[in-house]
Amino acid sequence: MALLCVHVLKGSRLCSLSAHLTRNFQVSKQAGHRVRKTGWPVSSKSSSRNVYFGATPRLSSRGNGGAVCYKISPQMTFPPQSGPVLTQWGHHFHTSAPVRALPAAPLVWLVLKPLQKLFAIILGRSIRKWWVALPDNRRQLMREWAWQRRWRLAAIAGVAMVIVALLLLTHLDESPVTGRTRLLVFSRQNYMELAALTSEAYMEEFAELLVPETDPRHQVVERVVQHLAQRNKDIPEMSEVTWSVHVVQSPNTNAFVLPNGKVFMFTGMLDAVTDVHQLSIVLGHEMAHAILGHSAEQASLSHVVDLLSVVLLTAIWAICPRDSLALLGQWVQDKLTQFMFNRPYSRKLEAEADQVGLQLAAKACADVRAGPVFWQQMELRDQLSGEPTLPEWLSTHPSHRNRVTQLDRLIPQALELRENCVCPALPATDPRTVFSKSVRVLLEKANDQGRVGPGGSLKPLPRSPANLPAALLAQNILPSSPNVEQESKGPVSVSTSDKAVALPVLAEEQHGEQSIS
Repeated sequence: MALLCVHVLKGSRLCSLSAHLTRNFQVSKQAGHRVRKTGWPVSSKSSSRNVYFGATPRLSSRGNGGAVCYKISPQMTFPPQSGPVLTQWGHHFHTSAPVRALPAAPLVWLVLKPLQKLFAIILGRSIRKWWVALPDNRRQLMREWAWQRRWRLAAIAGVAMVIVALLLLTHLDESPVTGRTRLLVFSRQNYMELAALTSEAYMEEFAELLVPETDPRHQVVERVVQHLAQRNKDIPEMSEVTWSVHVVQSPNTNAFVLPNGKVFMFTGMLDAVTDVHQLSIVLGHEMAHAILGHSAEQASLSHVVDLLSVVLLTAIWAICPRDSLALLGQWVQDKLTQFMFNRPYSRKLEAEADQVGLQLAAKACADVRAGPVFWQQMELRDQLSGEPTLPEWLSTHPSHRNRVTQLDRLIPQALELRENCVCPALPATDPRTVFSKSVRVLLEKANDQGRVGPGGSLKPLPRSPANLPAALLAQNILPSSPNVEQESKGPVSVSTSDKAVALPVLAEEQHGEQSIS
């Protein structure tokens, strides 16, 4: 409820809250008239490193039987900088700035997460010391007591497990777009509030590294993001978010999107893509993470796993005779939790983001065949840079090769979706074929120069400064849907697939962090 400060109280402490106006009001001079709102209307928006595969791929949008494609209006309006000052008979009415409460559930979990482990360690160690201090006869009596009541204790444990299962069932949710059933302890709204705080922290961290909005690199990312948002506005989670772009000057090959629509693109990622189609695939992947709410979903799983791990951690510290063995057992438990739950689930979400991101790019009329090519390029960059390749089971992301295989399997469905969205015909030349031929030529040249290692892999190349591929900025942004003024002219053309591969550029780029969060 807004606080109204009258002119009489303008010197009081309450009136200091009116420094930031959220709405402007005009009050009619005549008595009995209603308060009339003026100024720019305030709309409420709600919405999150990237998109993943569900169990059953579906290319139709949620709530209808087929894909819905929207035309893009080139007109864009912006709110005025400030509204009029409202007065009535010399009395100034102000509304106080809304007080934003901290997102209780996620923040409390972040604070309690390390404390619950400490609590489990202290509790388990105390139980062990208490047991060791007991006389032998007391220990024997307690063992006999527990054995005599073993069925009762088992029943209590069973009831507790049923209660936990029921609590988890009450927090099941359906994932947008894919319709996958998932566990969601933290609500999307809570994570939107937390994302606002996170985005402020990132803005402070990258304050000196942000590329100006007039920079062509920022403009190309901005146009692709807005194009993807417009062409997929039939998805409520997409249309409810205000997407904003921030390009960070950094060699890291990375990009991520926060739940509130803040897009952070590193220039190292712009160096890694060779055309606007690949850029659309990458941004579609990241925006899919946001609309699917993967951050809240992953935190929910981590929260449940941590709570269940407390019981096991307490038992480890209670049973192990020495602290050194307990520490070893705790380390083993942490690793098993990572490799059995956290990392496989993260790879699942990444695969789902790849699937949905491909759908978003297809509805935006991108050449979806560029998706597998991008991940083949990333694999080639790893070889050229000498980056060590970890097994997939050790990583939070699928391997490049598995991503290529998965995307290849989804290409026919994505092409069908693209055709249903009345997109222009694609060139006959498949960029995947062009890339394969280019790699063969590169391997032949490297073999002649003695740079082919065991197994046909390329030896690392010396590093050199990275430059943004000029072809990316020279290309037109994705073909927009025909509007009223351009319907007769047809959509904007894009570069042919022969320009989709630039191996010399790949060989000369600086090799940063090879991951997409």
